[in-house]
Amino acid sequence: MAIYFDDIEQSWTFLTARRTVLDADIINFCGISGDFNPIHIDDLTAQENGFGRRIAHGMLVASIVSGLHSPFDDMKMVAFLETKRKFIGPVFAGDTIWAEYTVTSLRQSKSKPQQGIVEFSCRVLKQDGIEVQIGPDIVLLETRQS
Repeated sequence: MAIYFDDIEQSWTFLTARRTVLDADIINFCGISGDFNPIHIDDLTAQENGFGRRIAHGMLVASIVSGLHSPFDDMKMVAFLETKRKFIGPVFAGDTIWAEYTVTSLRQSKSKPQQGIVEFSCRVLKQDGIEVQIGPDIVLLETRQS
């Protein structure tokens, strides 16, 4: 079922599917991004910096969450306009993550009235219920009048 801008209500909250982060994800992201910071690939450096063991890249976690099955899959999305994250806790290989999204604002586009802008607050959580990332995502959706 398609979800249009008109169908979304203030304070609507939903959860994404969950996914376990693998060591292979971390290593592959190093290669894709070129980010070989030692806290991602060297256990001793990660320990020396207070993490205990190697951690996943914050951007890897944000990327995984953006692809998890959720109502976003059914939205008539024109564009993903903006994202911002605070990395507030580490994610390790073996952690299972998911996101909770809540609509924080809705507005009709001024330049394209057949589209609407929706801002969501995003909380990324892991299996122990600890928040590891927070921040807004802003998307542009079609209206039913498109």
